[in-house]
Amino acid sequence: MGTLSDHPVKEVQTMISKIILPIAGTLLCYLLLQVFQVIYRNLTWPLRHVVGPKNASLIFGNFKDMADDPHLTTKWRSEFGANFVFSGLFSISELHTSDLKAINHIVARPEIYQKPPSLLNYTELLIGKGVLTVELDEHKRHRRALNPAFGVAQIRAVTEIFVEKAVQLREIWARQAEQQNGAASVDVLAWLRRMTLDVIGQAGFNYQFDALEVKGKSTELNEAFTKLFHSPQTNSYDLFRVSQAIMPVLSLLPGPGRNLGRAARNQMYTIGKQIVSKSKADVKAAEGEKSLSGKRDLLSVLLKANLSTTIPETQRLNDTEVVSEIPAFFFAGHETTSSATAWALYALSVNTVAQTKLREELLTMSTDNPTMDELHSLPYLEHVVRETMRLHAPVVATQRMAMKDDVLPLSKPYIDREGRAHDSLPPERWENIPASVSNIPGVWANLLTFFAGPHNCIGFRFSLVEMKALLFTLIRAFEFEQAVPKGGIGPFTAGLIQSPTVLGKGKGSGLPLIVKPHNMKL
Repeated sequence: MGTLSDHPVKEVQTMISKIILPIAGTLLCYLLLQVFQVIYRNLTWPLRHVVGPKNASLIFGNFKDMADDPHLTTKWRSEFGANFVFSGLFSISELHTSDLKAINHIVARPEIYQKPPSLLNYTELLIGKGVLTVELDEHKRHRRALNPAFGVAQIRAVTEIFVEKAVQLREIWARQAEQQNGAASVDVLAWLRRMTLDVIGQAGFNYQFDALEVKGKSTELNEAFTKLFHSPQTNSYDLFRVSQAIMPVLSLLPGPGRNLGRAARNQMYTIGKQIVSKSKADVKAAEGEKSLSGKRDLLSVLLKANLSTTIPETQRLNDTEVVSEIPAFFFAGHETTSSATAWALYALSVNTVAQTKLREELLTMSTDNPTMDELHSLPYLEHVVRETMRLHAPVVATQRMAMKDDVLPLSKPYIDREGRAHDSLPPERWENIPASVSNIPGVWANLLTFFAGPHNCIGFRFSLVEMKALLFTLIRAFEFEQAVPKGGIGPFTAGLIQSPTVLGKGKGSGLPLIVKPHNMKL
């Protein structure tokens, strides 16, 4: 009898082995193929003789070290020069260059130097398919449709929203300072992230997040972004997303942050569908594109331009593509500007002389509601913004892959092992700009902060004016002082985004500052 009862068990085991073994064998072959490709590429790569740091791990390469120490690439530049090779995830060799001649060559040839598939996959995992995840003709079509929404006239129209939300944030901090005997310790980054979410909602889509309305109130989208990009687990989430982007088969595994990232993306798409549906309904209700003539938000301008009869059908974005652009707006308009403004406030809290000089300039303006042109007319405000973007660029790097053999020209030979001296200069560096900076490609201020070429940041005007509006309103109203000992604040990098954090705390990003009302009537 015992022998008979064993038969069903053996049959099940046989069936399982027939299913599992082929799957396991296929995965093993896939992984071996990937490993072979990496080894072959590294051994035959023309740049394999370029100097660089040692590979720290066969699996993680230098990836984890770079995530743990945001200053590491700066140290490597000092040691190896402007060009060096490092090991990425799975020991994939990559060239790091800060050589201006090489960068000019790269950005001028987008057909050769494209975003690598891993970067496109990584971005798509976060925000879906939109202008940030397409190349060549598709990218041109998306940019052409989006350009009207980010023109000078449109940013001028929404500047009032920037100032309105900055004033709302000012009032919140003023109440906190009053409740704490005139000086409040505030996590300025957390509040700036709420403010910029409100701005991108209202100025971008005529959508109210109300993240600043009630003390302690947040939104599910903001909470998801906080967990993804500002928590102690951020580097683990990023490591898994990059791994998935390089080896898509890993998407089958339940890695860290997978459900969180998927939930954030789905929520962005849900909100996006609601927004586009409402805007399209408004158009139909008013019988055509004239219905959008009085709207200030970027989406209304996009839809109006997209519906124009002067645009060929092949160049328009369909509804699905319009919805797909909204997550890119959420991400770029929410995270980068808040980080940049937080860095500016931190730098001014350290350099109180510059903070006083800036405040004196801002107080020469009699209005609390400046226009875009009035903000741009303030030279020292411009200098402070430029220096912040130079020293604390929110996006620290980008990637390109040569799609065919090419010769990369260099202004200096990569074999130079002497390194270069890095001098930090005050904002006054921007008063007399040397002619040599014209060699630096860039869409703004001869900086690569917003990149260059056809892939430059389409929202750079939006970001700059919003940042200026924030600094104008907050520096006029408050004095900012350091809340932690000198040297206690440093960069926290999540993917390509750099935010301030209290060093050694292991709590993700955040920037506590002492906020005191300035001696003026708010």
